[in-house]
Amino acid sequence: MRTVGVEEELLLVDPETGEPRALAAAVLARAALADPGQDVFEKELYGQMLEFATHPQSDMAELGEEIVRCRKEAGRLAGELGCAVVALASSPLPVSPSITVNRRYQWLAGQYGIATRDQLVCGCHVHVAVESDEEGVGVLDRVRPWLPVLVAVSANSPLWQGNDTGYASYRSRVWSRWPSAGPAELFRSAERYHRLVADMVATGVILDEGMVYFDARLARRYPTVEIRVADVCLRAGTAVLVATLARALVETAAREWRAGREPVDHGVALQRLAAWRAARSGLGGELLDPGTLRPRPAPAVLDALLAHTRDALVGTGDLAAVEEGVRRLLRCGSGADEQRELLAGTGSLRDVVTGCVRRTQE
Repeated sequence: MRTVGVEEELLLVDPETGEPRALAAAVLARAALADPGQDVFEKELYGQMLEFATHPQSDMAELGEEIVRCRKEAGRLAGELGCAVVALASSPLPVSPSITVNRRYQWLAGQYGIATRDQLVCGCHVHVAVESDEEGVGVLDRVRPWLPVLVAVSANSPLWQGNDTGYASYRSRVWSRWPSAGPAELFRSAERYHRLVADMVATGVILDEGMVYFDARLARRYPTVEIRVADVCLRAGTAVLVATLARALVETAAREWRAGREPVDHGVALQRLAAWRAARSGLGGELLDPGTLRPRPAPAVLDALLAHTRDALVGTGDLAAVEEGVRRLLRCGSGADEQRELLAGTGSLRDVVTGCVRRTQE
């Protein structure tokens, strides 16, 4: 059974005002003091963000328990400094991000200007184990039509700098400002993948391989495919759902690759439209069907995703949990829906943030 690991980026906020606070360095110092060998929490581009990474897990219930533990520990460490953590993919309140003092991050600020200063968004990256780079590239070529559906499932960034953006996942639109971000063409082989990455670095536009921000890529440090499209999810259960669907997509794609089944060759321009549609509508409208790239109601596209991955989900014993998770999401709404409901009920962006702080820990 393929192992799965999750990286989540969280916002650090004032528990009273809801405003982001640049206390990541202090939180990390406390984490290191409590456990000098800890490798769970890491710094990010901005001082208002904190990242954690789970260990590889094969059991999705255990993955969910670890996500909850990491969120609670992050909340405890932040609370000792008078702040809180919240799983929001963008800040509802206006913020001027503080770039972490680090040679790499300073290079980014100098290279990309205002785009760097506007990138305070939080994502969820899912790592799924693969046996080789060849299998990994076979997977990348075959999961790409389905990645916009994961954007819709995870959508959790409707509010930005004090305004409702009209998008369910505005984070994904902000993230697309990076020059290497977004969907890629079919790679066909590991050799072609690595050659493209080397050519991208050689342009000087990006600093190194770590800045190849494809929607899904071969991980640099691990034998995994890294799926990078999701918003950080407001509720831990949704993060587990995204991770479980990601593993099922990888397993399904690997089986297709081994069987010699050709990938669907949607052009990058059409893939970008599918990503935009998912970011705009979330699960509240239409998505582009991954097979035809024609509009279909979001529930029908989710049904298609479950049908596509059914054998893989049955094989890991996850089918019933995923079906229930999808039903619950369609019934109760995404993180974006919850934020808008809080705003409609309170009229206060501060109350949106503080309400989401509680949901982050549930």
